[in-house]
Amino acid sequence: MTDTRTALVTGAARGIGAATARRLARDGYRVAVLDLSEEAAEGTAAAIREDGGDAVSVGADVADEDAVTTAVAHVAQTLGPPTVLVNNAGILRDNLLFRMTTADFDDVLRVHLRGAFLMSRAVQAHQVEARWGRVVNLSSTSALGNRGQANYAAAKAGMQGFTKTLAIELGPFGVTVNAVAPGFIETEMTRAVAERVGVPFEELLAAEAKAVPVRRVGQPDDIAAAVSFFASEEASFVSGQVLYVAGGPRG
Repeated sequence: MTDTRTALVTGAARGIGAATARRLARDGYRVAVLDLSEEAAEGTAAAIREDGGDAVSVGADVADEDAVTTAVAHVAQTLGPPTVLVNNAGILRDNLLFRMTTADFDDVLRVHLRGAFLMSRAVQAHQVEARWGRVVNLSSTSALGNRGQANYAAAKAGMQGFTKTLAIELGPFGVTVNAVAPGFIETEMTRAVAERVGVPFEELLAAEAKAVPVRRVGQPDDIAAAVSFFASEEASFVSGQVLYVAGGPRG
């Protein structure tokens, strides 16, 4: 980059978000590490600073409009206007349809979709002013349908439509918008899934790897690499796309 820009990554305390924040810092961005609490986000921010990068931790609920407005303003003041946004924050509330509560459904869509909407709306003002920007949304192979995830699948499919619409609206201002759809990734979230269904995590990993053409499960760094590309100057003519990073064909 000819000048240092600021990236904001949500849900960046651990897993894919943390790996993405660290990767963008290595790419030369100042990075705002956002998670539900500043304390949770500080671990990732501190690791970036220890590696010589510039990062701050920010606590905010991405689905809270006032919290989002305050958080984005704080990032702009402390690191500079955020022109790269990675909408990664998400939760799981898996269950079969007849067992899924209304709260389980609403909470998942609230964090994933409402959160991405509020964050994107707040950040786009800085992107439009700069006449440059990148938005990368995290979708999932679950967008294609997955048993026990009616809420999560709906949210991740919604992220794809959201991505394509923002690409149309923001493109004239030099802003590209793309989505990364991970397959099975080894994270604390998937470890929690194994615990919930009563399967040893290593057994779950082995079973999932057998179903992947490249015969391994994904790592957070695999997703971070895809986000890095979408955020780069080289990707300036790529917008409105959904990239499945799943070790084999999906969408």
